[in-house]
Amino acid sequence: MENKVKISRLQVNLTQQQLAEKINVTRQTISLIEKGKYNPSLKLCIDICRAVNKTLDDVFWPEKEENVE
Repeated sequence: MENKVKISRLQVNLTQQQLAEKINVTRQTISLIEKGKYNPSLKLCIDICRAVNKTLDDVFWPEKEENVE
């Protein structure tokens, strides 16, 4: 799963550990999500987005291509 968790986390100056503590998961879970090796539940996605002040679309859905016909 491609995502922008790392970029979003860094934009709000959080370490993996700090983000993990905010949403009650382990740092390892955050690392795996950032690497695309773990598919988080919808609840976890929402918790991450709230912690970094972003929407689900901003963090977890790929950019829409402009020239799709």
